[in-house]
Amino acid sequence: MQAFTQLTGITAPLDRANVDTDMIIPKQFLKSIKRSGFGPNLFDELRYLDEGQPDQDSSGRPINPDFVLNLPRYKGAKILLARDNFGCGSSREHAPWALLDFGFSCVIAPSFADIFYNNCFKNGILPITLLSEQLDQLFEDTQATSGFELTIDLEAGVIQGSSAGDITFNIDSFRRHCLLNGLDDIGLTLEQADKIKRYEQKRQQQAPWLFAK
Repeated sequence: MQAFTQLTGITAPLDRANVDTDMIIPKQFLKSIKRSGFGPNLFDELRYLDEGQPDQDSSGRPINPDFVLNLPRYKGAKILLARDNFGCGSSREHAPWALLDFGFSCVIAPSFADIFYNNCFKNGILPITLLSEQLDQLFEDTQATSGFELTIDLEAGVIQGSSAGDITFNIDSFRRHCLLNGLDDIGLTLEQADKIKRYEQKRQQQAPWLFAK
């Protein structure tokens, strides 16, 4: 997993509450477990005017000209602003996969569904919780200036670029450590590789019959 330390990028505003995981990545696209290739179908039902199908080339599909991510000013956005209860619904890990594959590395909202929130950290996405009033200001900033950018400094716990000045945020220390060092569950386990190897060697000496072929 790629480490997250500091991110500067265009910010896109998704001004709706209760965005569930089926809206983030519809159910018909859940057949693959490769963690990649889901970006073209992120918010599929909102981005396109037709119904998308698995393995379909989305480049020629009719787009919804009114959907925020289809507006030229938000092209290449890396930071997504959202409203309350983002990521609710089913527990599909494909939702953060789709966000990351599209290009988003940070989502800022007043609240997140618990499972989605946890899945973000396990896949290298930083979910930041702010007060609704702070989000209101960021939405205003983003909509007022084309190409509006924010800088997210995870180590300092600060969001820079708002017209209201720097905004501080808090992340659980363990999750912060994992993101800063690019550690998912497998990476955390591999940090203990030497201890695991010593245990296996000791166990083999104590109970060699368990290792007999």
